[in-house]
Amino acid sequence: MTSFHLSPAVATAFPDTLIALVTATGLRGHEPWPQTGAVLEELEQQVAAGTWHPADESDPRIEAWHTAYRSFGTNPRRIRPSVDALGRRLAKKGTLPRINPAVDSYNAVSVRQGLPAGAFDLDQVTGDVSIHHADGTESFTPLGEPGTVEHPKPGEIVYADAAGVLTRHWNHRDAHRTRVTEDSTRVAFILETLHAERDGHLLKLAADQLLDLLAPHATRTAGSYLTPARPRVTV
Repeated sequence: MTSFHLSPAVATAFPDTLIALVTATGLRGHEPWPQTGAVLEELEQQVAAGTWHPADESDPRIEAWHTAYRSFGTNPRRIRPSVDALGRRLAKKGTLPRINPAVDSYNAVSVRQGLPAGAFDLDQVTGDVSIHHADGTESFTPLGEPGTVEHPKPGEIVYADAAGVLTRHWNHRDAHRTRVTEDSTRVAFILETLHAERDGHLLKLAADQLLDLLAPHATRTAGSYLTPARPRVTV
């Protein structure tokens, strides 16, 4: 069992935070996921036809994360929230990346709803996970760069477990150690908003959409929510 904990300082700084935790066990990442493929293709076709566009930095959902990044000293136009970077890629290239079915599923839901998403392989997580302000001593190895070690700046908001930092700049980039691959069988997916009152319905819709994509390829799925009023959830 792994507990996710929203620190008091982060809860105070962002009191309308709502984080969905979608978990899947017995995940089968090597089989075809046709529903996920269809969702990706539909999004790309809508962009090509001009009938839909991903949220950009003028959208309140993205703007909120830019404001949050600036509050802890990150330039969001240089180091972008994941959903912002993903939407820009789709708008520019007309396609979304194909990584593996589980990652493709949360990417599709993220860009469709304009909300950041990520995931951790729970079998690679050490102890519990905390969302807190970094103190500058923690270590982070970026996804795809196993030989690199970074140290988040003091005050930067991160996800971290007992062994190190799992995301930098809250949701800019995930760690290599806990990356989700086709072999991952026990995964926690994260969906986030800083404005639950305004966008909570979108977050819950996104969580339901992700559960629908995961359920045919998992033994069990579940969803729960972190809030300042309920700052600890065990999955």
